Amino acid sequence: MTAGRLEVEVDDQPRGDIRLSVSFVAEPGEVVGIMGPSGAGKSTLLGLIAGTVPPESGRIIRDGHVLSAPRRRVPPASREVVLLGQDPRLFPHLSAVENIAFGPRARGVARGKARAEAASWLERVGLAGLGDRRPGELSGGQQQRVALARALVTEPAVLLLDEPFTSLDPVTADDLRAVLREQLTATGVTAVVVTHDALDAAVLADTLIVLERGTVSQRGPTREVLTAPGTPFVARIAGLNRIEGVARDGAWERDGRRIVPSDEAGRAVLAAAAGRPVWAVFRPSAVTVSMRDATVSMRDAAGAGAWPAHIVRHEATPSGVRLHIDEPPLHVDADLSDAARFPVGAPVAVTLDPSAVRLTR
Repeated sequence: MTAGRLEVEVDDQPRGDIRLSVSFVAEPGEVVGIMGPSGAGKSTLLGLIAGTVPPESGRIIRDGHVLSAPRRRVPPASREVVLLGQDPRLFPHLSAVENIAFGPRARGVARGKARAEAASWLERVGLAGLGDRRPGELSGGQQQRVALARALVTEPAVLLLDEPFTSLDPVTADDLRAVLREQLTATGVTAVVVTHDALDAAVLADTLIVLERGTVSQRGPTREVLTAPGTPFVARIAGLNRIEGVARDGAWERDGRRIVPSDEAGRAVLAAAAGRPVWAVFRPSAVTVSMRDATVSMRDAAGAGAWPAHIVRHEATPSGVRLHIDEPPLHVDADLSDAARFPVGAPVAVTLDPSAVRLTR
């Protein structure tokens, strides 16, 4: 299998009420993650690469060959690009092995060899012995494994994945995510993965691009983007708090609330941004919430090393409750019993561990 170099240049492509503008290069064997809120243009971008959306501007180039341009559009079947979405789209009348063998057979591979390749791929995706079953006899996760094998057996230069785990339960999604990462590594195929799940990006993507209203709001190595979110959306998907303040007198400050960094990196950020906006990024676990007397003033609370605030909302989570706080706006993950201890509207004192805070410009 030969991985392809993918060059994407999209400029002012209409998509509903927004215009999509994004460019990137995926080197051979690289996995690029695309994240963004609904309506940001992610699926339109995949359609342009796959050839199912007509281009109005820009270019899509694979290995030096122009696939899409305003006056040129290579048919999807001739691009060596495969799109795998949420729906496996298996042929219901064919067995699993026949579904996988369909691609090689369409390219002229002899039936026996195509079935042997398909059987090998069934084993690689953990479905050895299930080749004779039709899609209706397979679970959703098993069907998606067959779809993945069918996509990779054709040896595409580029694999596009459009939220392939959305319809699966968490356990099945975890298993399939591991299988996909293993096969992407083994085959070295270049891939573009659209997802709403930060775990998908963290496990699969080398590079992460965030689209918001059609434009790139942040890009970089996946771990860096998720640990240093540049927008509120990225902070939300990464499960982090991101609060804007000002660098002043060697501290992050917001309406009398201060964070004095305990590390050299934080102090360097403050020195470089004196008087200008700085964002404090931290995990919910860095925050401690306790009840306070409603009469405690801002000055008294600050003197005790805490911030006065109020609980504005409860949000159920799989392991407890997320407490949303008004000022500064942040969230804290707590035990379910804490919902009763901290009712909506309750005055609380918020304490933050400075050593757990990352300051970014």
